[in-house]
Amino acid sequence: MKPLLLIVDDEKTQREGLRAVLEEHYDIYIADDAASAIELLEAEAFDVLLTDFRMPGENGLKLIKRAKSLQHPPVCILMTAFGSEETAVQAIQEGADDYLPKGGLLIEDLEKKIQRALKLQKLEKENTALKQQLGKQFKTSNIVGESPAMRRVFDTVEQVAPTNASVLILGESGTGKEIIAKAIHQMSHRSHHPMVTVHCAGLSPTLLESELFGHEKGAFTGAHERRIGRFEKADGGTLFLDEIGEIDASTQIKLLRILGERSFERVGSTKTINVDVRLLAATNKDLPKLMREGRFREDLYYRLRVVEIHLPSLRERSTDIPALALTFLKEFSSLNHKKVVEFTKEALECIVRYPWPGNVRELRAAIEHALVFAKGRRVELSDLPNSMHLAGNQPAAHSGGHTFRQESVVLPEEPTRAEFANLSVAENEKNLMIQALKQTRGNRTEAAKLLGVSRRTLHRKMARFEIN
Repeated sequence: MKPLLLIVDDEKTQREGLRAVLEEHYDIYIADDAASAIELLEAEAFDVLLTDFRMPGENGLKLIKRAKSLQHPPVCILMTAFGSEETAVQAIQEGADDYLPKGGLLIEDLEKKIQRALKLQKLEKENTALKQQLGKQFKTSNIVGESPAMRRVFDTVEQVAPTNASVLILGESGTGKEIIAKAIHQMSHRSHHPMVTVHCAGLSPTLLESELFGHEKGAFTGAHERRIGRFEKADGGTLFLDEIGEIDASTQIKLLRILGERSFERVGSTKTINVDVRLLAATNKDLPKLMREGRFREDLYYRLRVVEIHLPSLRERSTDIPALALTFLKEFSSLNHKKVVEFTKEALECIVRYPWPGNVRELRAAIEHALVFAKGRRVELSDLPNSMHLAGNQPAAHSGGHTFRQESVVLPEEPTRAEFANLSVAENEKNLMIQALKQTRGNRTEAAKLLGVSRRTLHRKMARFEIN
């Protein structure tokens, strides 16, 4: 189909002449003033608007401004016999895609301008469509879930993403808080700007302040050069503060100010820097409890929690586990060039039954483990990590080349299989560690391998649960 072109000119000779030379390549409509043109633009989705500048009633600039406000704006080119540099600049500011003088107008030049503008418009539409498609793919490929709890999360994300509201994302470790933050950014109008992430727990107060706001050379010991902070890097985009419950009182005050004034100073500087940043935050901490203890500011909490999203644990959305497991299986099969496509009934039952104290993160790691050991097209029960067999009181299988025998003796303080479902996550985790240590006769390196964690993590958790 030919592009649809609207010519607007109060001079009949001019508009009819343009129609005669352009109608071979375009479907032409004509109008003699802005009012008639607006009626046509609202009735038809034109590809190109070619308008005179000086006309009775509204001039060409005002017509272009109104045309660009339509749901499907056309390419707009302004013609004038009263050409000047100021008029050209104003035309572009009002939204014109190009500008040309009527005096000595060459049809070849006009057609080139129209074709160039149409090509740019097509690229912009394709780019917008691609971003929308990427947003959908991001959501469907990274946030899997059909349970009522996850549907509520999806609905909230879709509602809040197009706004500039601060969002506080709550949930246990491993539930996917950072993925939700990325989805909000990807589905927002800020998606073409950066999303910058700061993991607050791993930084000392001094380093965290420098990371967020930057510093000048010599601001403190070790500051050998100027550093741009994360707020500046995220200007125009999104800043995601993970583990927000870990920040100290001084940094909390500075965050409160930037949320209110959208400005800050680098460490060691008095120069105020203004930024346009959307703030997303996440934590697995009980912030109201921290507020009661005087460890988190109440005013900052309410600034951050304009919208609150609670991510359910995997135990709270167990109906999503099979779909998540299959999604991860497809992902790791592709990455490892293996053709493992499904789970045996016994393997899937074990996956669904396991309590998943580490949530989606643990499930993902378990499926990758299973994919490594799978020999055919299906994941067998024996391919799953031994920690899952221990939780279900199943016979243990191989792990990293080691084989461990399930001992028949069970310590009195350890729960039976039937009692597992009634224990808390922490109690389940502690009991799994006790069983793994018993099986390996106290060998912590082997116990860590059996549980699928690092030796350092095992030591830290043993101290936490007071396991000697």
